[in-house]
Amino acid sequence: MIQGIDVIGVYVRDQDEALAFYVEKLGFRVQADVRNGDYRWLTVQHPEQPSVQLGLFMPGPPLHDAVTTAALDSLVAKGAMPPLVLTVKDCKATYEALSANGVEFIQAPISRYGQVDAGFRDPSGNGWKMIERQHKEMP
Repeated sequence: MIQGIDVIGVYVRDQDEALAFYVEKLGFRVQADVRNGDYRWLTVQHPEQPSVQLGLFMPGPPLHDAVTTAALDSLVAKGAMPPLVLTVKDCKATYEALSANGVEFIQAPISRYGQVDAGFRDPSGNGWKMIERQHKEMP
């Protein structure tokens, strides 16, 4: 029986660069960093959500041949992979804090669809949205 999602993976072009970004700029922490020959299993997690790991994986052997690796590298660099979503309590304040920490945003916070959202990309090109949902008070 399925119990839930443990690891969600993203492809990155440089695991050390990705690790520095997610830990130093976004506040994640290393969960696993294990090498098996040339293969590196690298995961991080947010301190407030320790049950979910984000895998920072390199396209390539043993999973991909050279042609597939090149195609995946290109797609990631173009930001063509599906966006990932972070929830935040205050999108504008988080935008200011992350911008001051060196995160480059591709979309400043905007109010729409009953929420506030902003967007950035990681150093590999993966797109992220930060969403602050507006909660209506019950009468």
